[in-house]
Amino acid sequence: MINSITTSVFDIFKIGPGPSSSHTIGPMKAANSFLEKLKSSSADLIKRIDTIDIYLYGSLSATGLGHGTHKAVLGGLLGWTPEECDADSLLQLLSRDDDIYEITIGEHKVSCRGTNIHFAGSGDKLHYQNTLIFKARGNDAVLLSGEYYSIGGGFIREQGELESKRPHLPHCYDNMSELSQIVLKQKKPLPRIILENEAALGNRSLQEIEAGLDRILAAMKDAVTSGLARDGVLPGPIGLQRKARVLYSHSQAAPNSHDRFLAILNAYALAAAEENAAGRKVVTAPTSGSAGIIPAIVSLLAQHFDHTPEQLRNGLLAAAAIAFVARHNASIAGAEVGCQGEVGVAAAMAAAFLAQANGADIKRVENAAEIALEHHLGLTCDPIDGYVQIPCIERNAMGVVSAYNAYILAIIGEPLRQKISFDQVVEAMRITGQEMSAKYKETALGGLAVSYVHC
Repeated sequence: MINSITTSVFDIFKIGPGPSSSHTIGPMKAANSFLEKLKSSSADLIKRIDTIDIYLYGSLSATGLGHGTHKAVLGGLLGWTPEECDADSLLQLLSRDDDIYEITIGEHKVSCRGTNIHFAGSGDKLHYQNTLIFKARGNDAVLLSGEYYSIGGGFIREQGELESKRPHLPHCYDNMSELSQIVLKQKKPLPRIILENEAALGNRSLQEIEAGLDRILAAMKDAVTSGLARDGVLPGPIGLQRKARVLYSHSQAAPNSHDRFLAILNAYALAAAEENAAGRKVVTAPTSGSAGIIPAIVSLLAQHFDHTPEQLRNGLLAAAAIAFVARHNASIAGAEVGCQGEVGVAAAMAAAFLAQANGADIKRVENAAEIALEHHLGLTCDPIDGYVQIPCIERNAMGVVSAYNAYILAIIGEPLRQKISFDQVVEAMRITGQEMSAKYKETALGGLAVSYVHC
């Protein structure tokens, strides 16, 4: 197939600092890329550079300050990478107006400060709403520039970049219907299909892929554990207090097991989402803004239902397949389709995770994902003050509960009575996103972002 899906599982699930994959991880990766471009330039050009300016456009400009985009691009120019950087050190960058940092380009060093990072507004005729432009100057002349687009989930694209040629995959599909047909015709479980494609994509053994999946699962559990251990006020002007630790503690006194179960599930989602809001390490799933939903399911199954590592890996592979289809045929970026592409897709992924981890067939896995996404259609992205806190954190808790309910409806219901396919819901999300006002796409210009009044 010409347009078949060639996304890697490890492109969807990336470890990095919060609070936003499109505003933090993507911009840091773009800065890394520009730094490498500088390093590969001629020695004569490098020694003439005296200034590097960064211009942030679209929602990177509108909400980048609250999302820490300025810190992320500086960290990237300093050579830090999302997975390896120290989250606490990243948070300390640009703490004072007079802070000066040295960017190392070979033997040459260039000073950089906060005034070199420009929140440049909506821009004029941008190719993509989340645009970053880097300009290396010498004597006020632009010596080298780079234009990048942060396209959601930590993915970036450089202006003029041709998509790299991917290897031929053993299983070619571009939507859920085709993937389901492969599963049924080849009589292989869904996780095996995704694993075989992943092996071809990365030229890695199945053992290496499984080790990578275990690393992702461990990072998800760590985010929940760390979030439950922390209390206090999250960064920023809202003054929002963490809730996960208190909710988890109170859950033990819930009057019945049903309330206790829901309270714990909510607490797990809040815990990872609060870690993200604090700028600490999380896993994009599929984005940082929705990074509490699947970790809550992972922690629930591992700690309360004794699921094996293999069952958890299978769930993660099914969740990845749902993200592949949603991203390929619509979007997972809040700046493109609102929060339906973040929390909505994450809920669909989590529902599929649950179904697959519990041994469901491909039809029930699809039904679980479809039900979850269907009931998040039209969900806006309207963060107060541009911080991934309100409504984002509680939205993760609501998303994981809806995911669990979608799983119940699919696993206990009759699959042949489900009328809507996952592909149809993804198409509805795409159209809804196209027609959604830009005010509701991560710009903090509509919805709760303008209704909230500071007390």
